[in-house]
Amino acid sequence: MKQDRASNYPAPADSGLRVPANLLRDRFCSGFHHAVVGGHLIRPEQLRLSFREGYRAGKLYLKEIRRRQGVVAFPVLGKIRFRSYAH
Repeated sequence: MKQDRASNYPAPADSGLRVPANLLRDRFCSGFHHAVVGGHLIRPEQLRLSFREGYRAGKLYLKEIRRRQGVVAFPVLGKIRFRSYAH
């Protein structure tokens, strides 16, 4: 996966995360970066364990950052249909 260096995104080590010994470092970092930039898991190679764990760590990192900034949850957007009947 090509890393986008035009924007400054943190690496797992910069955010205080340690790559577990049983995982591949480059795949873990790729998964972390993919999550931080807002990507989705859509390709089969992204379902490998190291990438998934990095992706999960990235999503949890973003959740923690948002919690620190006071953003607990984004509002749910949806459509509601009402029908009125005249009596």
